[in-house]
Amino acid sequence: MSGTTVEQRWEAFFRYGPCTLLGVSVLMTVLSADAVGMTGTERWAAVVLVTVAGVLQLWWDRAMDGAPPQGTAAQVCYALRSLIAFALCWTNPFFSIYAIMGYFDSGYLLPERRVRAGLLCTAVTMAGAQSGSGLPPASLLNWVAFGGLFVLHFSLALVFGSISAREAERTERQTAAISELERANTRLEEALAENAALHVQLLVQAREAGVADERRRLAAEIHDTLAQGLTGIIAQLQAAASTADPAQAREHLDRAAGLARHSLGEARRSVHDLVPSALVDDDLPGALKKTVTEWARRTGVQAEFTVTGTVEPLHDEVGATLLRIAGEALANTARHADAARAGVTLSYMGDEITLDVRDDGRGFDPAVPPPRGSTGGFGLVGMRARAERIAGTVEVESEPGLGTAVSARVPLVRRG
Repeated sequence: MSGTTVEQRWEAFFRYGPCTLLGVSVLMTVLSADAVGMTGTERWAAVVLVTVAGVLQLWWDRAMDGAPPQGTAAQVCYALRSLIAFALCWTNPFFSIYAIMGYFDSGYLLPERRVRAGLLCTAVTMAGAQSGSGLPPASLLNWVAFGGLFVLHFSLALVFGSISAREAERTERQTAAISELERANTRLEEALAENAALHVQLLVQAREAGVADERRRLAAEIHDTLAQGLTGIIAQLQAAASTADPAQAREHLDRAAGLARHSLGEARRSVHDLVPSALVDDDLPGALKKTVTEWARRTGVQAEFTVTGTVEPLHDEVGATLLRIAGEALANTARHADAARAGVTLSYMGDEITLDVRDDGRGFDPAVPPPRGSTGGFGLVGMRARAERIAGTVEVESEPGLGTAVSARVPLVRRG
């Protein structure tokens, strides 16, 4: 429960509590009038006093919104209500139900120096009402009971006073903390104003870095979309030209046309810096599974996709980066590895997510630069650049004749 809610509930209690307790007192008085032996005069006096108490509460309900806390109006309300409660308890002890309100709102209506006096007045009223015969006590036994009850209520008054003092102290500490926070905010604003020139300089540098980063992004996107798409189209056209079966040739031509349409759409999305189309309707595991399945169908290489860990929704940039890296790694496998099998594993590992692409192809020596004009080097550089944009890394393990493994490790940034 928040502090604001507690304060609102206490304010509602201070506003409506007196009327509620007065109503309960009236009900109990009506039911017990004969039992306690109320005279006709006492009954009429009770009616008049209850009416005055109701009018007093209606006046205070209207005045409390504009009245200062613990101001003159609040003190007058507390004093008049205490006198009315004392007089009502003289007519019937059950009006002590109404008088008990003085314990609760003494700290709300009275200044700190007068809280204890208000509590003691309430203690006198409560002890007199509970001593057995009302006010005044009718016998020695009633006086003894009144003395014991007064001591009890006096102790309760001290407890309530202590609670009220602690509450006031807590309020003062909160006020001091808020003031200190405001001073800290002022100092922070002054510091920000002093660093305005540096901020402008950083913005200029950020723009320049953003331009360079955007150029690298577009270069990587063109490589991952247009270059891969054109490579696939060429492969399908070559397959169509080398087959004598019209049905197979038509199938290869349809695949080439589909790759062309897909590459065109991806190129447009790359220019506008949108997420890959595969991630529009699927999460990353679903998009990777479709990518691996389509790649295996197109290349004829047996490929498997595996997910480990608990799947979580990823930020669009993380999903797009891993999907692009997987596509580039598979494209390299198709172009250079001459592999019979490949595997793609996506692992959710707490605060990180890893993507592993393996094949059993011919492999290569990572220390040897790629031949001039080869796109393989740019592909590896592009994969590393993509991972670094989101604080990730890409590692490549390979040996001639022993296949290749590409491992991308990036922070697991959740969507939203």
